[in-house]
Amino acid sequence: MLSLLGLGSAGETVYRAILENPSHGVNQLSEELGWPVRRVRDALDELARLSLLRPSWEDPRVFRLVRPEVGLSALLAREETALLHRQQEIERSRAIIAQMIATYADLNPAQPGEGAETLLGIDTVRTRIEELALRCRNELRVFDPQGAQTLANIDASRPLDRTLLENGVEIRIVYLASARNDQSIATYATWLTELGGQVRATPTLPTRMIIFDWEAALLPIDPGDSSVGAVLLHGAGIVTALTALFEQTWERADAFGEEPRRDERGLSGQEREVLRLLSTGHTDEAVARKLDISVRTLRRITAELMERLDARSRFQAGYLAADRGWIPARR
Repeated sequence: MLSLLGLGSAGETVYRAILENPSHGVNQLSEELGWPVRRVRDALDELARLSLLRPSWEDPRVFRLVRPEVGLSALLAREETALLHRQQEIERSRAIIAQMIATYADLNPAQPGEGAETLLGIDTVRTRIEELALRCRNELRVFDPQGAQTLANIDASRPLDRTLLENGVEIRIVYLASARNDQSIATYATWLTELGGQVRATPTLPTRMIIFDWEAALLPIDPGDSSVGAVLLHGAGIVTALTALFEQTWERADAFGEEPRRDERGLSGQEREVLRLLSTGHTDEAVARKLDISVRTLRRITAELMERLDARSRFQAGYLAADRGWIPARR
């Protein structure tokens, strides 16, 4: 249970024994646990390194138990700080990668059909999408994490979608689960499904993306602002990798018009994602942004999950969820 705090199983066993019998010494612990004295001493050394034991003021050779609300809380705070720092590093890396992609595309203006193309501005991007879509012969795959859309934008895409479906092109779109609450998107999803398209929803998406057959993939230059432009990637290797990402996400997603599937613990995909993000130290604002829901809605979901887990804090909820196997444990 305490492995996420850096405490091994032997150390945890000895720690629990000391909690029950604070006055026990090495020999008594050895006898109680049926362990060799050396193993008990090694576990005590580990507890001392983690500041769960401290030297006695009266006899420095004797170690005393640090009150759990002090020692364990300090370890939790340390791990939470480390997770926050790690998340900040990931976000910085994400921004650097986006900048590198844009720089590479600017310095290497490849011709259509090879390498990468940089498309600046919404008009340029939309024109290129129409050209590539009309050249599609098999399938159009879409990740759309943009949340609510205007009715005008959705209606503008209908003629092209109808043409593609009539030409036998399969259209598959994955929205964020929060898009179910947007009436315009819900109406469009029903319309597209009736014409033969397929629409699913998932709690989070990595980025906006469109894959045209097995030939090209379109991604935003700046994932946080799609109006800047896009990078059009060509080549079997990169398109195959992005297609695999799409298929993996598609398999885990739920049909758009159906209630989200729940696992054996009664958790929806969105609730599992909330717990996962909490366990990695995300703030309420960051979690809400990734799920495209309001902070108020996020806090309501978090409060319900904390109550189910009997957790006193957001971080503890994420930790308990991992410890109980509700979400994958992270080191």
